[in-house]
Amino acid sequence: MPRAASTDLVYVGVGLDRAGAERRDEAWIRARLADAETRLVPVWRAWNLIVGGAAPMAAVLQGAEAAACLAASGPVALLGLEGNRAWFACDLSHLEEDALGSALVAASSDARFMDLRRVGAALDRSQAALLAYARGIMHWHLRHRFCGDCGAPTVVRHGGHVRVCTRAECGREHFPRTDPAVIMLVTLPAPKGRPGEARCLLARQPHWPPGMYSSLAGFVEPGESLEEAVRREVMEETGVPVDGVIYRASQPWPFPSSLMLGFRAVATGDVIRVDGHELEDARWFTRAEVAAFDKTDPRLSRPDSIARWLIEDWLADDA
Repeated sequence: MPRAASTDLVYVGVGLDRAGAERRDEAWIRARLADAETRLVPVWRAWNLIVGGAAPMAAVLQGAEAAACLAASGPVALLGLEGNRAWFACDLSHLEEDALGSALVAASSDARFMDLRRVGAALDRSQAALLAYARGIMHWHLRHRFCGDCGAPTVVRHGGHVRVCTRAECGREHFPRTDPAVIMLVTLPAPKGRPGEARCLLARQPHWPPGMYSSLAGFVEPGESLEEAVRREVMEETGVPVDGVIYRASQPWPFPSSLMLGFRAVATGDVIRVDGHELEDARWFTRAEVAAFDKTDPRLSRPDSIARWLIEDWLADDA
């Protein structure tokens, strides 16, 4: 049987009080933004500010450097409270790269904007989660500057967790959205008396790095339960029927705006028919074969992903 769900997934565990009541108070938000104790997490064109090196860290601004960054920033959103200290994210995407220095007057000389996926697995878990949160909410802001109903500009409210249409006849409120996606490791039990022959189904997409294999995944469609989505996606992509769908864990995946819902599913057949659209190959692998991945090709999916976690979770099973 699968083990209890783990808490060591990357991008999970922000650890802030999201201050749902306080963020409705515009005066309170202004006071927190002016507070020297407030911490600021800048985002630029979907990249986070990170101090690199052997032990990368999130670059967090405060005091005068936070004030300078806020003066040059676009949208700002409250991330939450750590005790009485507020944490905000701000977006600098409207600035050209050569103008970022004026907004980051006191940032570490080792800090630079980079794709979070490059270093996410090497960051402290809470820092990785914080940067993912900041990246995700800033992505939403940049894509909802105009009302989806009438096309009028929107303005920020509720500490950056609502955008409101400025057209009086409309006034629609827009809230951050997350796209649910199922990701599943399909397993095939070993024949009786031959435990070493248990297998899992891994596949690869044509645009992935050469030799990389991972678990299957897909977006949940309207009018569909999560379990139905698991069964449909596996059947559509590989032709393998599954049952015994069990939820394992979830992971925010703001690349750009998904929530990955991880499952284990048991195959009721082993014949693979690759769809030829989403996938270019799919195969059954034993535990011994998967354990040998990464030494040569094939290789497993990225270490910060729930896909990798699901595979390693299965490898650790006693069954």
